[in-house]
Amino acid sequence: MPTDVHSPDDALAWATGRGMGALAEKMGIEWVEFTADRAVARMPVEGNTQPVGLLHGGAYVVLGESLGSMHANFHAGPGRLAVGIDINATHTRSATEGWVTGVCTPIHLGRSLTVHEIVVTDDAGRRCSTVRITNMVRDVPAS
Repeated sequence: MPTDVHSPDDALAWATGRGMGALAEKMGIEWVEFTADRAVARMPVEGNTQPVGLLHGGAYVVLGESLGSMHANFHAGPGRLAVGIDINATHTRSATEGWVTGVCTPIHLGRSLTVHEIVVTDDAGRRCSTVRITNMVRDVPAS
C-alpha cells in the first residue's frame, strides 16, 4: 500500500488522483469504491456497443484491466510499477442498456506478481463477464 494512504477515503483519493487513463475516460468509466481489499467502477453501455447493440466484449476487458491494473499499482506502492502480462475474459451475458459494474478483488498479491478477478454485472445484478488479470510488479525504471 502506498505510504501516503492511511484510510479508505485516502485510497479512493489516490485512485481518483492517478486517473485511469484516456481510454477509460473516453468509455465513461467512473470510480465507485477503491480500498486495499477491492476496487469498484461502473461504465455506461451506451457508446460502448457492437453494431447490434450489445456491450462490446472488448469494453468488458477495458473495464477489467483498468480496475485490476489500478489495484495492482496500489498494492505495488511507491517506486514500483505493475504492468499487465496476461488477461482473459469469459462473457456469459450481454448488457444492452444502462450501466455495468466491475468489482475487482485480489486473488494473489505477491512481491512480483498480482492476480485479480473482476466480476462485471448489469443493472439487475446479473453476471455478464468474468475477467482475470495478472500483473508483474517491478521497480520503476531509472530515467
